[in-house]
Amino acid sequence: MTVTDTNEERLIDFHGQPAVALRTRDGATAVVLLHGAHVVSWCPAGVGEKLFLSERSRYGDGASVRGGIPVIFPQFGQRGPLPRHGLVRTRRWRLQRAEAGSDDALAVLALSDDELTRALWPHCFAIELTVCVHGNRLDVELAVTNTGASDFEFAAALHSYLRVNEVETARLSGLHGRRFEDTLGGEIHVDTDETLRVEREVDRIYFDVTAPLRLAEGRSALQIAAERFPDVVVWNPWQDKAAALGDLALTDFRRFLCVEAAQIARPITLTPGAEWSGRQSLIAD
Repeated sequence: MTVTDTNEERLIDFHGQPAVALRTRDGATAVVLLHGAHVVSWCPAGVGEKLFLSERSRYGDGASVRGGIPVIFPQFGQRGPLPRHGLVRTRRWRLQRAEAGSDDALAVLALSDDELTRALWPHCFAIELTVCVHGNRLDVELAVTNTGASDFEFAAALHSYLRVNEVETARLSGLHGRRFEDTLGGEIHVDTDETLRVEREVDRIYFDVTAPLRLAEGRSALQIAAERFPDVVVWNPWQDKAAALGDLALTDFRRFLCVEAAQIARPITLTPGAEWSGRQSLIAD
């Protein structure tokens, strides 16, 4: 990364793309691409990188970056007629502001509908992503406003790729007793395990998750909390599917677990002028 602008927005060049670099006084950092409003790095104060980003990621117009925190809107996955995961993760957002306080730093990025989005999804909207880094904490908030004259319905998610040293040794807790859809087979189950262990491909949508989650590996752990995102997606492609993804190295599947704050089971309906927001918080122990 090289600095291309020294003004208050702290724009940098990240793999040929403009990005916002955030840094707090205690040394916590985050990097957010304008492309997709995509968080590609988060290092808590005194700690190393907590997000996974593939070295084979593609950048630029129409590309979806593999890793970090992609923004999913207004469709999750292929659950609808739109491109996979919707319309906003492959588009250039506008930087509204970036600033540092006494103990935090934040950036606000925005996107609104245009002719290209309306050709695929005939609705008027404004969407903002606020990224705030503070000590050992990262808050990412997504806000959606209906700027049109008719109702619309949407799903949304923050598709967080959480870095691990070895996914088989990581343990995710907080989902015991929760209903989930196993999207590999389409069945609905109740999780009876105290912790989720990843030893094969996993692709689950957990419903109505109310308690914070904890992703632990060795002596390190990450607390994962959400507000107004009732669903949690847990995903790892494992070896065979990872090998079919051109933007992942063969062993990259071992270096992350996606734990995504989501609104999928009950899509949000917004009337004209109404707004919805949801937040995911990551806290490094």
